Amino acid sequence: MPADRSFPPAPEPLPVAVADSHCHLDLALEGEPPDVATAVAAATGVGVTRIVQIGCDLPGARWAVETAQAHPAVVAAVALHPNEAPRLAAVGQLAAALDEIAALAADPRVRAVGETGLDHYRTGDEGRPAQEHSFRRHIALSKHLGKALVIHDRDAHSDVLRVVDDEGAPRQVVMHCFSGDAAFARQCLDRGFVLSFAGTVTFKNAAPLREALALCPLDRILVETDAPYLAPMPYRGRANASFLIPTTLRVMAEVKGVDVATLASAVDTTTTRVFGAW
Repeated sequence: MPADRSFPPAPEPLPVAVADSHCHLDLALEGEPPDVATAVAAATGVGVTRIVQIGCDLPGARWAVETAQAHPAVVAAVALHPNEAPRLAAVGQLAAALDEIAALAADPRVRAVGETGLDHYRTGDEGRPAQEHSFRRHIALSKHLGKALVIHDRDAHSDVLRVVDDEGAPRQVVMHCFSGDAAFARQCLDRGFVLSFAGTVTFKNAAPLREALALCPLDRILVETDAPYLAPMPYRGRANASFLIPTTLRVMAEVKGVDVATLASAVDTTTTRVFGAW
């Protein structure tokens, strides 16, 4: 029997509006073209009134900028995903692609450089020099433009910190879809980073992730979907979307021992601090 990839029902609306700090509206499921207006309306209906659209390759980055220009509820972040960098390097196109990302990132509707970083899960040893080179270039771009840096870190905690420490962290750094334990969270927090939590924090096997969230100050937390992936429980495996943020946020509030309105208000304030107002 095929997996159910349909969208779950909408949750109860939030008492305080928040943003989805990391979404891939362009990665439509099963070949369907993205319907941004419908996605924004569904999210707004449950109190998710702002979306950060992430572009991870050149076509995606161009689309993210165009979408942010066309939809007031959406801003963009652009970068070459860590797994994109080795592919481009192998065909001699990495330098040109990085130059185009730099040009796109200068647009005022682009509020962050990302997601960039390191991925030791999907890229082997042969591709890691290109990954690290790309990561360093993105860090420099973030600092040059004064825009937030959004980091993808998969099975690469120590190397991510090594590179950021080498280059010097930008003023605002977001650990996208934070995947570490409490000890790694402390290392990130000590460096001034913001931790963004996705639906994974609701998974039954994610106790270390919840321990990391528990020690995180309220003003250093963001919430995201990484949609269309990582739908929260009890919908794990189904299609994710920004309108499911309330499900994740309610679990996060329980972990933090605060009411939903308190956490939502803190998340909304941090979102504006990191990405600016929109």
